Amino acid sequence: MRTKPGLLQTQAFRIVLVYVLLFALSVSALLFFTYWNTRRTLDAQTDQIIEAEITGLGEQYQHLGLQGLAETVRSRSLHLGQTLYLLTDGLKRPIAGNLDSWPQISEAGGFVEFDYERQVDGKMETRRARGRIVALAGDFVLLVAQDVHDRYLTERMFTTTLPWTVALILVLGLLGGGLMSRNMLRRLDAINRTSGEIIAGDLTRRVPLAGSGDEFDALAENLNRMLDRIERLMKGLREVTDSVAHDLRTPLNRLRNRLEESVARLNASGTQAGEIERAIAETDQLIATFNALLLIAETDAGTTRAAMTPLDLGEVAADVAELYEPLAEERKIGLALVPSTGVATLGNRSLIAQALANLVDNAIKYTPPGGKVRIRAAAGDNGVELSVADSGPGIPPADRARVVERFVRLEASRNSPGTGLGLSLVAAVAHFHNARLTLEDNDPTGLKAVLRFPKAALRTPLKAAAE
Repeated sequence: MRTKPGLLQTQAFRIVLVYVLLFALSVSALLFFTYWNTRRTLDAQTDQIIEAEITGLGEQYQHLGLQGLAETVRSRSLHLGQTLYLLTDGLKRPIAGNLDSWPQISEAGGFVEFDYERQVDGKMETRRARGRIVALAGDFVLLVAQDVHDRYLTERMFTTTLPWTVALILVLGLLGGGLMSRNMLRRLDAINRTSGEIIAGDLTRRVPLAGSGDEFDALAENLNRMLDRIERLMKGLREVTDSVAHDLRTPLNRLRNRLEESVARLNASGTQAGEIERAIAETDQLIATFNALLLIAETDAGTTRAAMTPLDLGEVAADVAELYEPLAEERKIGLALVPSTGVATLGNRSLIAQALANLVDNAIKYTPPGGKVRIRAAAGDNGVELSVADSGPGIPPADRARVVERFVRLEASRNSPGTGLGLSLVAAVAHFHNARLTLEDNDPTGLKAVLRFPKAALRTPLKAAAE
């Protein structure tokens, strides 16, 4: 039985996680595009203002020369605003302008950004500016710029806030995804719980409705309608089985009794009764086959689950070994029981004993004289197990999955008595107890059949049954 997945392993959480990641990526891309487009627009506006200033100063330089340009720069510098001017000689010494010195500029051409110092409210403050450098004749240089310090602070705040915004989106999205996943898991747990109880044999269970009318309620309604139909079909099957059991098993038993009476009368009169004895044997075979089919059907349908009780598998193994010891001695086969204590589980004693008896019967049947058959009950970390190992010819690995099907008999066993239902019944009993039947190689030769009962599926019922 599969364990319940954790919250991080659920499909609902994975869907929410993918959605949150895509949403965070989309928001990041949108914010970055907004930032880039806004900055490009503001830079374009600033550059237009600078170009207009340079064009005006260029006209002054053409008409009045360098001296006239210097006077114009001094005149415009007297108006404290966002525009910055600086006219220098070839050694970058200031001639005119409202900048005290040539700033640290890394780029030589085009529009550049740089830091400069400016007195604000009686204090010197480092601010950001964007401008353009114009080379004049005689190594003179003109710098025209605009103060963009407010825009620069906004950009820094935006670039600092963006990662925290994305992180906050991820955290809140994951928290919301966790809450949504838990809500979905509660609905799915109700369906899984009901499914588990139905698998356990309680066909009267139904998926509860939340009353919200959502897709989960629609799914629950469809499942409940399907379960109603399955229950009706199973009820009809049980009724047919009961009718068959009443109509066929009783006549077969009466036929056998009459044949036995006929044999007794013929033996008393000294007449040979071999044919009737063979008919009795065939009738016994029919009754055995019929009983096996009924038991497999009842086991698959879970109709005997009320007989589940705590039991010691070691005691069951001892009873079966005692039952088959005379047959093993008759066929000169060594039947060994490995002593064990405390190998407890919850199960139907008669079904487990029948399954173990089938395994032992097959082992004795196919083990040659002088061989050995070993029965063992053991407890391990993953649960408890019953095993029957023999020194016979074994079963080829390719046929092991097929031999547990009904009426399947291998070529080597065609001429031996049997119905082909022994391992099918063992597999049905294993499924009934949430166990697993495995057929393995026995070292050095032979077959080892193992019934493994999972620990997780048995400990809780054992405790509940004990209480």
